[in-house]
Amino acid sequence: MRILIVEDEPPAAKRIAQLLQRIQPEVELCGPVDTVKGAVEWLAKNPLPDLALLDIQLADGLSFEVLSESGVEMPVIFTTAYDQYTLKAFKHNSVDYLLKPIDPEELQQALQKYQRLHQQAPPPISADVLQSLRNTLTKPQYKSRFIIKLGQQLSYIATEDVAYFYAEGGIVYAQMPSNKRHAIDYTLDALEPLLPPQQFFRVNRKIITHISAVRSVAPYFSGRLMLKLQPAPPFETTVSRDRAADFKQWLGG
Repeated sequence: MRILIVEDEPPAAKRIAQLLQRIQPEVELCGPVDTVKGAVEWLAKNPLPDLALLDIQLADGLSFEVLSESGVEMPVIFTTAYDQYTLKAFKHNSVDYLLKPIDPEELQQALQKYQRLHQQAPPPISADVLQSLRNTLTKPQYKSRFIIKLGQQLSYIATEDVAYFYAEGGIVYAQMPSNKRHAIDYTLDALEPLLPPQQFFRVNRKIITHISAVRSVAPYFSGRLMLKLQPAPPFETTVSRDRAADFKQWLGG
């Protein structure tokens, strides 16, 4: 059995590969490929895999474009970190989905579903289904969790549990209310559009705070605001004069 992995986060791709080899030691893994363009080129140059695991959100677009641009027909399991998506449409013939971080039992069940459907020669994913998924997933969506590394193992944290994200020494950390912090593989600029704006606000170039972390707000010099956050960050947190009005509006809901 040949499985193509299309995933743009190296730790996630590595985990998928390890799980597949554990569940089906005889599996032949292809990839990983990390872009829509790369996947289309791979499919054009290689024999069609028996199954593909496609990360929905790739750096250069949605992975649905891999199917539409390549014109290939193959069983697919989509993977996503966005559990607020309306994913009922994925349960259609050869289509399935897995939420990240991928649970070994759920992956095994998805592979078993593929085996059942493969025996029945399921119809390819129709253009109507792909368009329906595109329409759903191109709406504004926000990350519900982030992959973190604990020693040699991968785990995750829920977005809503993060007190704030901040940059220090070229690294971005997710600060938890428990005073623990976790390095994450994002810049603050990349994070900002992934966070629900009702809950998170970009205070300045160094920090994005959750509403629950704001303990007090006080006027500061030159029209700025001084924030007291809990837990306290390793630096003074102020809102610039240009952002102060927007911050007050956000604070008031």
